[in-house]
Amino acid sequence: MKIEGKKVNLNAGIKKVFEFLSDFNNYEKLMPEQIINWKSSNDDCSFTIKGMADLTLKFDEKNAPSTLKIVPDGKVPFKFSLLVKLEEDSLNEQKTIAGVDVDADINPMMAMMAKRPFENLVNNMADNLNSVF
Repeated sequence: MKIEGKKVNLNAGIKKVFEFLSDFNNYEKLMPEQIINWKSSNDDCSFTIKGMADLTLKFDEKNAPSTLKIVPDGKVPFKFSLLVKLEEDSLNEQKTIAGVDVDADINPMMAMMAKRPFENLVNNMADNLNSVF
């Protein structure tokens, strides 16, 4: 299952946005309100999704200044990744276009249940990133 989150235009250069997103300590500001018990370091984070599950995430890839791949660390019911994509605005190098996509390896039945929470997550992250910048 692939979900492409909405894209937002940020009022900051791509390097500044990439640096911000390269530190999990900044991600708490981007999470939806259903995320509780947040703990983070530069390279990983753990949290609880209210009424659902505990998760730990880590960076799998950092390709400056355009992409960050985030994957679960430890036991999870299914494999998934979040891909944060950054693109310099072609008209203004002090602006960045950002979006978050999900790629999940799950069966169709689970996909029906997981689609909405994943859409909520990536769109919330985009909206909150827009608020930060």
